[in-house]
Amino acid sequence: MPFPLNFFLPGRMQRQHMERLQLLCGEHRPEHEEELEKELYQDARECLTLLSQRLGSQKFFFGDAPASLDAFVFSYLALLLQVKLPSGKLQAHLRGLHNLCAYCTHILSLYFPWDGAEVPPPRQTPVSPETEEEPYRRRTQVLSVLAGLAAMVGYALLSGIVSVQRATPARTPGTGALGMAEGDEEE
Repeated sequence: MPFPLNFFLPGRMQRQHMERLQLLCGEHRPEHEEELEKELYQDARECLTLLSQRLGSQKFFFGDAPASLDAFVFSYLALLLQVKLPSGKLQAHLRGLHNLCAYCTHILSLYFPWDGAEVPPPRQTPVSPETEEEPYRRRTQVLSVLAGLAAMVGYALLSGIVSVQRATPARTPGTGALGMAEGDEEE
């Protein structure tokens, strides 16, 4: 996420998903996150197993022609097969269900043809500090700091916390040309 958004969006997203989980689980929602995570993984594994049983050896869920359910299920399964996740438990379970993997491979080769019919490996992200998404990350951070600094200085000046007074330079006796110019002005 870009610089200013990374401070408040993750918390907001977590609260939204926790509210959604509370609506889904209702009153029986486990209090500890570990219990909730185990329960969610168990439900997801059970769902994948049921989908595998429903698909059986068919090409699509409702016979030989794809339906909207196939598009919906494929969108989740292909994503789950492709994305590198922090915990690969669910991904490993899906890879163990060979008919669902073959189902994804079949749809990919049918509707998204490329050189190989296999599911492509996940894209490797560049290791460089600046990714393609944020090539000007450092510039954005520096500009944000400068804008913040300018706002603070402006506030300090306008509110009177800091005041700037103009002082007249002290005259030193015996300065050459400067002393003569001042003497001429006084006469």
